[in-house]
Parts: sequence; structure tokens; C-alpha cells
Amino acid sequence: MGVSFVNEQFLYPMAASLVAALVTTIGIVVVQHHEDWGRQNSSYFAAFAAGVLVTVSFLHLIPKSFDLQQSAPVYLLVGYLMMHILNRFVTAYVCDRPAKADYAIGLVPMLGIGFHSLIDGAVYSITFTVRTFTGVAAAIGMVLHEFPEGIVTYVLLLRGGLEK
Repeated sequence: MGVSFVNEQFLYPMAASLVAALVTTIGIVVVQHHEDWGRQNSSYFAAFAAGVLVTVSFLHLIPKSFDLQQSAPVYLLVGYLMMHILNRFVTAYVCDRPAKADYAIGLVPMLGIGFHSLIDGAVYSITFTVRTFTGVAAAIGMVLHEFPEGIVTYVLLLRGGLEK
């Protein structure tokens, strides 16, 4: 439990989390100064962010989780279903109501990013405990999606009626 525990189980995930926060912040600052560019390209940024995460998940993380935990497919299905139900709930009770439509555009990213960031921290910690390569692969994928995530979130919050 000495120095190697601190290095692998705390410092690497902490460094990955800080880099991810920095990249997200850079994305927000860039879009704030180049708002039109961000609005025009937000769908491309969202697609890139999703693509990076899906690629890393399907090529490395999901197969590794199946090797490590026999019930991993069940957890994967439950996670998917929970996100699907949450999406349906938000769509039915917020987004489909005309008076609250603009509010929903800002609300959904705020809820999603908050929960997403919490999960990111857990993912960094868990993947680095599996193997350093797994942690680095996950961190690279997650950090690469942080920049477009910041841009998309900022643009959606502006569309939702929040001011700069």
C-alpha cells in the first residue's frame, strides 16, 4: 500500500480527471469566443465525442469487463435501459411541453454533464486499477471527448436561454 498504491490508484486517475476538466474548460472558452463556429459545428462535435467513447468501449473496455466479471453483460444492459428510461422521462415531461421547450434544452445538458462527470471520475479510478494500459486508453478516449462535450454543452445552454 505504499507509494505504488498512491501512484496507480490516486495520481493517475486524478491527473486524468484534471486533464479532462481542463480540456472541457478550453472547449467552453473557445466556443465563448467563437460562438457562431460552435453553433455551426456542434453536431459534428457531438458525433465525434460519442464516436470516441463508443470506439474505446467496444474495442477495449466492454470485452475486458466481460473477462473480469461474469455478470458484466447484465450491468451493461441495465445501464443502457436506465439511460433509455431517463431519456424517455425527460422527453415526456420536459421536452414535449411547448412552454418549457427552451428550458429543457438547457436542463438536459446540465443534468447529463453533472452525472456524466461523476461517472467519469469513477471510470478513471476503475480502469487504472485494471491495468495501466486500460486506464490510459480510457483516459485518452474520455479526454478527447471532453473538448467537444464542453462546446456542445455551452451551445445548448445558450439555446436554453442562459446568458454568457
